[in-house]
Order: sequence, then C-alpha cells, then structure tokens
Amino acid sequence: EVQLVESGGGLVQAGGSLRLSCAASGFTFDDYCIGWFRQAPGKEREGVSFIRSSDGRTYYADSVKGRFTISSDNGKNTVYLQMKSLNPEDTAVYYCAVGRLIPPDDYWGQGTQVTVSS
Repeated sequence: EVQLVESGGGLVQAGGSLRLSCAASGFTFDDYCIGWFRQAPGKEREGVSFIRSSDGRTYYADSVKGRFTISSDNGKNTVYLQMKSLNPEDTAVYYCAVGRLIPPDDYWGQGTQVTVSS
C-alpha cells in the first residue's frame, strides 16, 4: 500500500518560514517524480514544486521560485519543501504526490494546512 504522510504545516506570519515533509512508502517506481501541490479555498489545485528521482532535477511554479526549495532524502524516502518569505497568498492545503510522470499524479497524501497571516 502506498502511503504519503505530510507534516510541517501550520500558522505563520507573513515573512516567516515553514518546512513541509512528506514521508513516502510502498511504491515501486524505478524512476519517479515526487513533490507538492497546493489548493487554496475557491481556487484550482496548483503544482508548486517537484523533484525527479533519476537526476534530482527540480521544478518550481513561478509564484514560488526563489522562495521555496524542494529536496529529498532518498534513504528515508522523504521529500521536503522549505518555504521562506511566506505571504498570505501561500495559504492553502499542501498535498504531496508521487508518480511516474511530471507532474506526479499516481498517489496523493491527505494534505497539510499552511496558513500565512498578514
């Protein structure tokens, strides 16, 4: 059974930082993409950042470039999203996803809430 367990969300003031973690288990892709989406109330889901297992290549949405950094610890099957200079527009439920394609879409976590107060 594939499991993606997110953690690290919370409430932070504008300008602050958070680090999200996603512990993944149970999938057997040789080459995969794993990363983060987010969905704010009343808005469509947005791809935030992804990392490819084969070469470590990373992808970022324009809205987070320079502020967010994705990284992975393959030994722990965990992917991280370091978020800095947060602003209220970053408020959303953040979902971890993994899959064969870019962006990943095979398996999803339950989500973790990030709230940025002004």
